Amino acid sequence: MKLNIFKILNKTTAEGPGKRFCLWVQGCSRHCRGCHAKSTWSHSINKLMDVDEVFNLIKSQTDIEGVTFLGGEPFEQAQALSLLAQKVKETGLSVMTFSGNSYEDLKNSKDIFVQKLLKYTDLLVDGEFREDCFDLSRPWVGSKNQRYIFLSGRYSLQEIMRCNNKIELHIDKNGVVFVNGMTDFKELKKYLTKNIPEKNYAC
Repeated sequence: MKLNIFKILNKTTAEGPGKRFCLWVQGCSRHCRGCHAKSTWSHSINKLMDVDEVFNLIKSQTDIEGVTFLGGEPFEQAQALSLLAQKVKETGLSVMTFSGNSYEDLKNSKDIFVQKLLKYTDLLVDGEFREDCFDLSRPWVGSKNQRYIFLSGRYSLQEIMRCNNKIELHIDKNGVVFVNGMTDFKELKKYLTKNIPEKNYAC
């Protein structure tokens, strides 16, 4: 089974609790106003990878505590991601999933693969990004309406709130800078535009 992937980071400390493997899926139908990840919206094929191929890459990481799914909209690829999440959980790693959908809508979905992905998710961040509710006071979320939904006993709110927002800059072999994490991306893009040619960065 294939996943349409926008980006993979083998290790990051900016996308959830602890050190994590992070997978951005390609494709999102929500198109939230002010979203900084518009490059993940298109459902065109970006990079196809088999679930087992991604899982083997995860297993090769020796010092991570979990995996984070974001995008894009992970629940639009729920069938493949739920299979990957099950495999991840069976190794003892945690699963964190971001969604623009509300938890209530996901929970009431008739899609068995949506339910399966929820089953294997420890920490869900739900809710669309809302520009009018912009807020960076909590880790990993950009607007006040977004929520942490604890679907297992793996994490607690107290533990989460001890984390801080941060960004990471990764430079590939072609000199392209990839920025991930949580910050005021409008201000960051202004800075990057002044200092780096636009074709040489992505965030």
